[in-house]
Amino acid sequence: MDRLTIDQKRDLVEVARQYQANAYAPYSNYHVGAAVLAEDGVIYGGNNIENSAYPSGLCAERVAIFKAISEGNRKILGIAVITHNAGSPCGACRQVMREFGALDMPVVLADEAGNIAYENTLDGILPRSFGPEGMQ
Repeated sequence: MDRLTIDQKRDLVEVARQYQANAYAPYSNYHVGAAVLAEDGVIYGGNNIENSAYPSGLCAERVAIFKAISEGNRKILGIAVITHNAGSPCGACRQVMREFGALDMPVVLADEAGNIAYENTLDGILPRSFGPEGMQ
């Protein structure tokens, strides 16, 4: 879990907070921001985007990860998620994290003020997970 420095964690939380401000959440009013540190050292941010046809929206975590992947990265080194109450990623987001992150990848959850409320590893929040190696 110490794979990220204190400064990297702060940077991820700050980028997540910036993206949270752009969340489109008119139905739930639950604004989420996320930021991932990709293998190339770049931080990619995302926010949740809701849709009146509920399954058509997308979580902030997956937006950030997919942005990194679309830029050619295939490995995520860490993620921060920010909500008003330091909420935890959904199961679908955890599975996408598993596709592109190592089991010991740090997962940082923060509240709206940027206070880190919880830290764990991907394996800690998705134990006994199924990953790409399971397809071989």
